[in-house]
Amino acid sequence: MFNFFKKNKKIEIKSPIVGKAVPITEVPDDVFASKMMGDGIAFEPSEGVLYAPVDGEIVQIFPTKHAVGIKTTGDLEILLHIGVDTVNMGGEGFESFVSAGDRVKAGQKLVTFNIDLIKEKAKSAITPLIITNMDKIESLDFNYGDVNKDTTVLTVNLK
Repeated sequence: MFNFFKKNKKIEIKSPIVGKAVPITEVPDDVFASKMMGDGIAFEPSEGVLYAPVDGEIVQIFPTKHAVGIKTTGDLEILLHIGVDTVNMGGEGFESFVSAGDRVKAGQKLVTFNIDLIKEKAKSAITPLIITNMDKIESLDFNYGDVNKDTTVLTVNLK
């Protein structure tokens, strides 16, 4: 009865990649495609730059620079994972512009990566964006297709 007064909180997530947004189920890795780590969206990059999809804090940058964890002010936890099996590249072809503890704004450059090197040395350059704390999520609205760092690709409705 009192749900009328409940304020639904929404977080808009921008594309971390210039390229094409596709369903997470298209990632050629069962951990991501089966949503084992959480739900999200994936990107086929056309340029080698990873951007912050939200305002927040960098909570983790992997030593190999292929993955970044961000926490929003609303406590949404997002994992950005550049490519599939890129951990095996040992950081080759990646350059990070942030460190754990840094505050970032949506659209800020986080990491650059060599797409051709990833295609040569890893399984795929497809880049998943995963929400790892799905217990806070009421629903997700996806926006697939051609994207840039200013495109809203995911609207998260929090519980």
